[in-house]
Amino acid sequence: MSTTSSDSAGASGRAVAGAVGIAGAPTDQGSGKGIAWLGEGSQLFILSVLGIGAFVLLMMLLSFVSEMFGGGGAGEAVDPGTGTITLALSTEPPQLDSTRATDMVSGQILGHVMEGLVRYDEFNRIVPGVAERWEIDESEAVFHLRDDSRWSDGTPVTAHDFVFAWRTAVEPETASEYAFILYPIKNARAVNEGDLPVTALGATAVDDHTLAVQLERPIGYFDKLVAFPTYYPIKQDFYEGRDGRYGADPEDLLYNGPFAIERWVHGAQLRMTRNDEYWARDRIHLNAIDYAYITSDVNATLNLFKDGKVAIASLDAETLHDALEQRWKLERFNDGSVFFIEFNHRPERLTHNRNLRKAIQLVVDPAELVYKVIKLPGNTPGESLFPVWLKGVNGYFRQEYPAPEHRVDIARAHDYLTRARQELGLDPLPPLIFLSGDNPAANKQSEYFQEVFASRLGLEVKIDRQIFKQRLAKMTAGEFDMVLAGWGPDYADPLTFGDLFASWNKNNRGAYVNPELDAWVEVAQSSLVPEERMQAFDEIQKIIYDDAVILPNYERGSVFVRNPRLKGVVRRAVGTDPDYTGAYIADG
Repeated sequence: MSTTSSDSAGASGRAVAGAVGIAGAPTDQGSGKGIAWLGEGSQLFILSVLGIGAFVLLMMLLSFVSEMFGGGGAGEAVDPGTGTITLALSTEPPQLDSTRATDMVSGQILGHVMEGLVRYDEFNRIVPGVAERWEIDESEAVFHLRDDSRWSDGTPVTAHDFVFAWRTAVEPETASEYAFILYPIKNARAVNEGDLPVTALGATAVDDHTLAVQLERPIGYFDKLVAFPTYYPIKQDFYEGRDGRYGADPEDLLYNGPFAIERWVHGAQLRMTRNDEYWARDRIHLNAIDYAYITSDVNATLNLFKDGKVAIASLDAETLHDALEQRWKLERFNDGSVFFIEFNHRPERLTHNRNLRKAIQLVVDPAELVYKVIKLPGNTPGESLFPVWLKGVNGYFRQEYPAPEHRVDIARAHDYLTRARQELGLDPLPPLIFLSGDNPAANKQSEYFQEVFASRLGLEVKIDRQIFKQRLAKMTAGEFDMVLAGWGPDYADPLTFGDLFASWNKNNRGAYVNPELDAWVEVAQSSLVPEERMQAFDEIQKIIYDDAVILPNYERGSVFVRNPRLKGVVRRAVGTDPDYTGAYIADG
């Protein structure tokens, strides 16, 4: 899913807005998250905890917690008595129908209340979920479902539930922006484009516990794909009984994951409790995950943390200074996402003009943005659509295939701008619409770019600030010239970034069309030869830069503080993040 965020400036699909957790064990399995954590010490204390024994009375404990978190707290962030942790979400989950969900916040919630055929464990390895075993060859995948996987109403999860969910996702009327992730299944694309009936999809329930999947072509990472939310099951009679409201409220969802949504006050709070019907419920330690606050205000979240109201708080440049003054120990995490300015390539938009895009490209300095504007440790200047952690043939992709060199060149930028004005027949150019999130980080970044484009090119830019959900809608509708956007990995392969600007990809919200890029995507999809695939990604990387499809801004890192009693939370680039399914509250 794409990475759009309210605590960062991005927007596009899988939204990266949400609470942050603690790092899991270092690993090089799949996500590449191990790169971010090797040698960094993934379990750091926020504050030093004084040595107090188990004999301490309740009032003494409360006094200690209050002192530790700044004097205002009542220990609400972690409650060992009820097994509850309290957190803050940075935005409302826009969509909890797994066939339609595109953002990271929704994916984070769905990853706790639903389970697919496979899942990621605490070491970011693919392990059995609803399927207890499977076989995959070049033409078919067969999944054998466990007989103790049940829905929250007590009925069994069957192979039919997967077939129904997948058919629903590729059904043209569903208009799923993530239907493309099912395209490795035979006939999925033809069904999604209306050329075949939905019954032609190559997924069959052989019986209740055997799911046979015919593949469109050989694919070496299909086991990773089926961990993605679009591949989650849906019980047909329940879905059809919701009268179009499936996923709208807690009672409009049927759950098969570790937790179930107990309460959801839209825009205010969301509470999940342990699902007693979950087949592996004995490995779930928490009784409840309470997102008692939904706010994009980083200062407000930090104050909640100080008062002991939430267990984790993300930091920005200003609150980082506050945390350092408090002498708190910090945790750092790179989430694998890339953020960029995405152009609108539709013919009716000014940014359809390549010379205009090249002019804008040549005045943008990602290092200036990262080090002088964002000023948060962990972020690195953007150079490519492909982040540094992706694996290549023998090492990392970006080491083997460096990104095109970018330099600010204001004189050349003005040459391009002159050509653009001539081709467009407009001098001066009318204002460009710059779509952005409506939060402090997005505001700071959009205003920075507004000033850059005005001072270095003389372009007038009007910022269109929108809340998270509305920004996604305006991106999909193409109501922008430029937008602060981003993308996070859906699975552990460079193709999760490489096909983003293919003409058929519905997450290509700028509607970029290039047959040459499409042809290279086809090579990357169909080849089983690593060298051929990586060469294809390099060609895509060059096209993205040469045609100024996007302007890379940064690869995102985050810094946060954590209640030291909250343990076992896993961070990852691919899969549910943060993952609280193995979290627990340590003794005080």
